Amino acid sequence: MTVARWLSLALPLAAVLAVGLRERDRAVRAAGLLTFVTAGIGIAALHEIAGPVGWFAFATVDGAYRGLPVDLWIGWAALWGPLPVLLRRVLPVPVALGLLLWVDAVAMPALHPLVLLGPHWLVGEVVGLLAVALPAQLLGRFCADGRHLAARAALQVGVFAALLLWFLPSLAFELGDGSWTGLTGLDRTGLLVVAQLALLAATPALAAVVEFAVRGGGTPYPWDPPRRLVTTGPYAYVANPMQLTAVVLLLLTAALTRSVTLFLSAVSAGAFAAAVAGPHERHDLRARHGGSWRSYRRQVRDWWPRWRPYAGGPPAVLWLDDDCGPCTAVWRMLARRQPVGLRIRPAREHERVLWRAEYVGGDGHTDRGVAAVARGLEHVNLGWAVVGWTLRLPGATWLAQLVTDAMITPPHPARERQEPCPTPSSVSSTAPSPPSASTASPVSPPVPSRPPPG
Repeated sequence: MTVARWLSLALPLAAVLAVGLRERDRAVRAAGLLTFVTAGIGIAALHEIAGPVGWFAFATVDGAYRGLPVDLWIGWAALWGPLPVLLRRVLPVPVALGLLLWVDAVAMPALHPLVLLGPHWLVGEVVGLLAVALPAQLLGRFCADGRHLAARAALQVGVFAALLLWFLPSLAFELGDGSWTGLTGLDRTGLLVVAQLALLAATPALAAVVEFAVRGGGTPYPWDPPRRLVTTGPYAYVANPMQLTAVVLLLLTAALTRSVTLFLSAVSAGAFAAAVAGPHERHDLRARHGGSWRSYRRQVRDWWPRWRPYAGGPPAVLWLDDDCGPCTAVWRMLARRQPVGLRIRPAREHERVLWRAEYVGGDGHTDRGVAAVARGLEHVNLGWAVVGWTLRLPGATWLAQLVTDAMITPPHPARERQEPCPTPSSVSSTAPSPPSASTASPVSPPVPSRPPPG
């Protein structure tokens, strides 16, 4: 059994090292590391499911984490993660999954009595390949080749969320104190409150990920960073929204699970981010963005948010229909609060017909409808910015736009003054659809906001 354990660790790691030493691209190596972490977390989760349902289990041995031999775990993660990514040129995803299935089908019975197989263990194997190996391979390949930005950012969010909200707490409980009973023992109301608090805490980080992707052209992974300096969204208020959110969520989880170990882990994570990761990040950003970054960092702190946003570069423009009641109300609300770095202009003066409110950032980024108004809120203060980030969460924008179109005001072309503003009941279902966002043309230069009518 000892020899089997060593071979399970040594053979996959030797293969990864042999292939990795020939890979000169730093981005590919970093993608392999990310894939290893992804597969490792996924295999740990698969193990938690496989035992209770009877797919497979492991003999009781020393050097195990919750019954999973650590050496076997590391070798398995290397086999399902970085090795096929490093060989992606010759191993397409279907071929890689097929080979992994074949290797496991041969190796797992041969590892008896270390591996204890149930009658339906192949079902668990297939579930593992589809739920763990496939996402790990897609994430690693997308990062290595710089493809499918939105997909790789979303997959990274899933990995980091699993690491932060499940794996690290479970590790803290295993090595120290605390348990999930503090959460599982809550009633439905308590769970709903906790979920809302967690979502509120996570909102800045989720908005920051979106900002990295749509404004910066990159992801949260340090070796797959944005190509452009991002100073908008949550970054207009605090320089490290993702790290701040991670520490807050760990502290919240520690409080709910009564884990001193997890609390100390959260404090250690904050200290590491400030003392170790922070200087490296600042050096990298200073080298890549120079004066723009220095100007930004003089006004935006790492961990303590500003109340009013930082404004760097050209002002954004929010186009609103000044002869439509709901749009006029939004205009007045924003104007009273003196937004920073935002000009508001009548939609009828746009060079093309606008069917919804439109936001155009100083960098040319555009949003429409509810998302445009949410962007406008980000220019007011931190409180309103949180509302705007919440409205722009995946799914929330779609729902808010649906409610707005059905109950407040439907899409309609900006009209000359005195023409009646459409209401949901006055717009026929056969009315022409608004033009696609892909037909947007460049916006005219911003001018100072004018007060709305009335």
